[in-house]
Amino acid sequence: MSDNTNEQRQDSAPEERIGATDGAADNTLEKDPSDWVSGGDPMTEAQKSYLDTLAKQAGEELPADLSKAEASQHIDRLRAETGLEQ
Repeated sequence: MSDNTNEQRQDSAPEERIGATDGAADNTLEKDPSDWVSGGDPMTEAQKSYLDTLAKQAGEELPADLSKAEASQHIDRLRAETGLEQ
């Protein structure tokens, strides 16, 4: 069987890749939570649980009916305030 496919790939532009290639995060791909298509949906149970933990650590109370986008924004804020930001 001929290996024409590999020969064509070598002659053309490099194959597109996804995932970590150099260990650096591409922040240009991050969307603001308010721009998410599902951002208006109710927060997930995982978000609710994590937000509950963070809010308790920060001594805050938050509404339990936040959207996914709102929950994400509070999580980011509380992570920064509690020193858990990566």
